[in-house]
Amino acid sequence: MAEATIRDVARQAQLSVASVSRALNGHKSVRPETRARIVAVANQLGYVPHAGARSLSMARSNAIGVVLPDLHGEFFSEIVRGMDREATRNGLQLLLSNMHPDPVQAGQVLRAMHGRVDGLLIMCPQMQSDEWVASLPRGLPTIFLNAAGAIPGRPSVQIDNRVGAAVIARHFAELGRRSIVHIAGPERNGDARERRAGFEEAMAQHAPDAQIVVLYGDFKEESGRAAAEEILARGIKVDAVFAANDMMAVGCLQALKAAGVRVPEDVAVAGFDDVPIARYLDLTTARIGIADIGSRAVVRLTDWIDGASQDAAIETYTPELVVRGTTGGVGSLAGVAA
Repeated sequence: MAEATIRDVARQAQLSVASVSRALNGHKSVRPETRARIVAVANQLGYVPHAGARSLSMARSNAIGVVLPDLHGEFFSEIVRGMDREATRNGLQLLLSNMHPDPVQAGQVLRAMHGRVDGLLIMCPQMQSDEWVASLPRGLPTIFLNAAGAIPGRPSVQIDNRVGAAVIARHFAELGRRSIVHIAGPERNGDARERRAGFEEAMAQHAPDAQIVVLYGDFKEESGRAAAEEILARGIKVDAVFAANDMMAVGCLQALKAAGVRVPEDVAVAGFDDVPIARYLDLTTARIGIADIGSRAVVRLTDWIDGASQDAAIETYTPELVVRGTTGGVGSLAGVAA
């Protein structure tokens, strides 16, 4: 038996196709009793609106483009989980893509999205704002997450990386730790630069006698493990390690323990983000509410798509210190003031 069409519904209800379409799409111009009759007929015939035709008639794709620097790892899984939670609530689909730091490749990704989505959510802290401008589709609502610098005319959701790193620094200072290794992210990455700067500034304020050695990683677990191995091989004096994200902290933590280093008695370890695995490994970290940031970005974007006025306001999330066993805590929350 052939599937019922909107024309079948219109014929059975003795109304025009346009009237049926308006009723099923929730237009306020349709009287309640007429809408009820049309819905009853549609249910009787088993009519299901065709999503593709419906989106064409409404000039909407009902999809949001999400461009992330990586599609792997707990941080990105969490942020996509938050985005998907809000998108699903609004009947929207997510179209995911990986963003490369090269501006030419970035332009190719954005052009591939154009015409297929109603708006964009972009996170790419390894690119400077002026590298983005020429690639952005004109007229397409776009929200940036943690962009490296303000994007002219574009709203954004930001993490206060400096404050998050500063609360870790103050925590180390209060513990009396003075021989610090900071495992930084890539130098080109805006998040990495801000976290290093915030940490060093706060250590200079709270423990001016502290010595800080900086080693570089790539935000992945293996680079944290490699940093710990370098610490041990070089005999670097250390009583605390701050990694610029949790995954590098996890790699460092595992390598130190495998080498017989006591954590936190010999070396305290802290990360940044509070990804799910941090809780299971009892890792001290700076919590940013990753899924909530993803959800909020979708809320702002869908409001814009639906016609709400938008400005270039920057909405900032302030991390909070979560003290756990890797620095000698018992899972308590500490304040956010630096």
